[in-house]
Amino acid sequence: MKEFDCVIIGGGPGGYAAAIRAAQEGLSVALVEKEALGGTCLNWGCIPTKSLLHAADVLRQTRDAEALGVSIKGVDIDLAQMVKQSRDAANQLSNGIAGLMRKHKITVFKETAEILGVGQVGLSESGELLADAIVIATGATPRKLPHIDCESDRIWSAREAMTPQFLPKRLLIVGAGAIGVEFASLYSALGTKVTLIEAAANVLPAEDEEISTLAKAALSEEGIEIHTNTPLDALSGKKQLQAEFAGQTKRFDACIMSVGVTANVEELGLDRVGLMLERGFLEVDCHQQTSVPGIYAIGDVAGVPCLAHKATHEAIVVAEVIAGKNPAPLHSERIPGCTYSSPQVASIGLREQDAGERNIRVGRFPFYANGKAVASHAGEGLIKTIFDADTGALLGAHMIGEGVTELIQGFAIAITLETTEQELMETVFPHPTLSEAMHESVLQAFGRPIHL
Repeated sequence: MKEFDCVIIGGGPGGYAAAIRAAQEGLSVALVEKEALGGTCLNWGCIPTKSLLHAADVLRQTRDAEALGVSIKGVDIDLAQMVKQSRDAANQLSNGIAGLMRKHKITVFKETAEILGVGQVGLSESGELLADAIVIATGATPRKLPHIDCESDRIWSAREAMTPQFLPKRLLIVGAGAIGVEFASLYSALGTKVTLIEAAANVLPAEDEEISTLAKAALSEEGIEIHTNTPLDALSGKKQLQAEFAGQTKRFDACIMSVGVTANVEELGLDRVGLMLERGFLEVDCHQQTSVPGIYAIGDVAGVPCLAHKATHEAIVVAEVIAGKNPAPLHSERIPGCTYSSPQVASIGLREQDAGERNIRVGRFPFYANGKAVASHAGEGLIKTIFDADTGALLGAHMIGEGVTELIQGFAIAITLETTEQELMETVFPHPTLSEAMHESVLQAFGRPIHL
């Protein structure tokens, strides 16, 4: 029986970050991960999908190069090489995390774990661990539609969708959140005829409605068939799938199910300590503690938004709490979200449709009026900012267009620093850059636009 100050179950962005921060605070730490270090994000989510989406972007650029005076002949795709490159990127980073574990003297167990009681963790091979604190960082698993019982190797989760053995001619994607839209963008670029259905009223339903509308138009222009307010009624077949939705029946070569996630806790034995899921996740307080003292939860298992960077920041909070500090909690309104489709979408804070009776000022600046965007043949896009009209506080920012996932951090910093419109207007943005559109959006909100 081994004793540690802290046992962390799950080695994803939350788990390994918590382990490192706890070790930096001088705690003895054990990390239990049954698969590869890095979790779903690094191995089967964020990183490999971005490799594939980058390949799709390169393909789009070569196809559009002639408009810039560059003629490229014989463009083709090698699906196996695309997948290999994405797997190589994931493996490289996972190995890097293993090195960090050694550097910080964190004991890693590649096993399954279950909670035997408060301060007690049982391992599948190494016996029992005792700890002053247990951190659950086991992530989430894809949800299934209860009325769909079709079993076929042509029905893919995200994991199968990023390691395809063939390129489907016709692909159905169920769910138009960030994951569904990213895969729609990827497969459409590769030449697949994509049909995207969403039960909500908009694609990217978590986004500002104006941005969602622009995203739907851009995806449709690319040739993606989109149906909103459209649930999947039935799905059947083996090698050829038959889907029923919107009063019609269509055939597809494959289907990606992307209808949300639920906390991954099935093997943990939470009932032994009286923990239960609420709305599919573990409830925690502002310092990530569950209803059971000494047991914490971070990342996807602790609820939406299910984002790697949210998990990492919760990890820092929980590690410092366990070390006896009093860190500031994470504010959900300060968490940016990104969708790496073509066009990209990024946002933070208040959506206009949620403002209610609040007195706000809204600024909008299109990329077609931005010099760098026009010069780069990337004039489709919009920067939208939302301010409190009385105090000038930046409440939200919403973007669509090329490179916006790299721009959103500017507004994230501004919101975190509680920046006002005056400070943003006085900030000098470099020219020519896409970031100037951020400045112009602020100016437009207060009636001082330069280029509109």
